[in-house]
Amino acid sequence: MSQILEFSGVGFAFGERQILRNVSFSVAQGEFVVLLGENGAGKSTCLRLCNGLLKPSSGRVSVCGKDTRQVKTSVIAKEVGFLFQNPDRQIFNKTIREEIEFGMKLHGIPTLQSYEEFRIPDFALNDDPFTLSRGERQRVALASVLVCNPKLMLLDEPTVGLDDGEAHQLMDAVKRRQKQNNAAVLLITHDMELARSYADRAIFLEKGEIVDADILSGEFFSA
Repeated sequence: MSQILEFSGVGFAFGERQILRNVSFSVAQGEFVVLLGENGAGKSTCLRLCNGLLKPSSGRVSVCGKDTRQVKTSVIAKEVGFLFQNPDRQIFNKTIREEIEFGMKLHGIPTLQSYEEFRIPDFALNDDPFTLSRGERQRVALASVLVCNPKLMLLDEPTVGLDDGEAHQLMDAVKRRQKQNNAAVLLITHDMELARSYADRAIFLEKGEIVDADILSGEFFSA
C-alpha cells in the first residue's frame, strides 16, 4: 500500500515552546489510524501539520506525495478533508445545502440531489444550519468533508458532545466513505471504545514524542 501521510523527524515549536520533537510515523492508503495521548501531548498540532495549516519547524511532512512546505494549503485541501471537534468552527454558509456543496463546487465535483446518507432530509437543505442541534450540525460538517471524497480524512475529536448513538452514526458514515474510496483516516479521540471499534492501529503521543506508532488492532484491543 502506498503511503498517504509521512512524518519524518518532525519538530514543531511555538515561540520558545517545543510542542513536537522528532516525530516519525506514516499512514497508508486505506488505513484507519487513531492518535492517542493526554491533553497537551501534541495531537491537534499533528493534525494541523497534516493539512498544511502549520509548517514543521524541523523535519518533513509529506501528504499524498507533497511536501507541505513546498505547496499551498489550498492544494493540499483538494486531497485532504478536516473535521473539527466543534462544528461551529467549520460551518459558515447560510443554508445546509450551501455548506455541504461549498467544497464540491470549489473542487469541480458535481453536486448531488440528496444527502440522505448523512441523515439530512431533502426538505431541510434550505434551512439555516445554526437552527440544528450540535449533533445535527456535526453531521452537516461531516457531510461537507466526505462529499469531496478526500484521500485523507483528519478528524479532531469529532464525537465530543455527542451521545453514543450519534457518535457511532458519525463514525459509520466515515467508515463507509473510507471503504468506498480506499481513503486513509487519522482520528484524534479520548473515547477508547470508539477507537477500538474503528481503528486498525493506534499511535501514542506523550509530551510531543511518539511512544509507539505501531500498535496493531489485536494488541490494542487486549490492552
